[in-house]
Amino acid sequence: MAPAQRLTYTVKDIYALPDGQRAELVDGQFYDMAPPNKTHQKISGSLFAEIHHYIRKKKGLCEVFAAPFAVFLNNDDRNYLEPDISVICDPSKLDEQGCHGAPDWVIEILSPGTERMDCGIKLFKYRSAGVREYWTINPRLRTINVYDFEYNEKTRQYSFDDEIPVSIYDDFVICTSDLL
Repeated sequence: MAPAQRLTYTVKDIYALPDGQRAELVDGQFYDMAPPNKTHQKISGSLFAEIHHYIRKKKGLCEVFAAPFAVFLNNDDRNYLEPDISVICDPSKLDEQGCHGAPDWVIEILSPGTERMDCGIKLFKYRSAGVREYWTINPRLRTINVYDFEYNEKTRQYSFDDEIPVSIYDDFVICTSDLL
């Protein structure tokens, strides 16, 4: 007889996963993570470099982190995410384990296996946790959805050829076509 499935899991269960197995935890439920592909990694690396360069040039207090980086979204033991890119502007949220609470800006790069999660469950979780800005990048469709939760602006969809203003900064614009 197989052991019974647990109804809810905690961050302890995330850390108990076998080496090499990655998962996220949302409201006590596991969601497996597949390894990213080459296009995903190119976009993630380029975005990280551009954001990092901007913050350093401005001598800003915010820090940018690329996955795998732990975000304990609700600062509890039932929600553990690894956004592709996280920008955190409150240093008191950071320690050696990761970010405890909502990042200011989160970017997720979609794949066919993550699109439903990133555009549904995570969208809701990030908004309700207090993330100020959320981007979903769809390399297949070459689109970027920008959610400005801080000012409750409507979602704007951009193409890879557009210049995209970053809502949490007044003078930062990213052109996604430069990232590939």
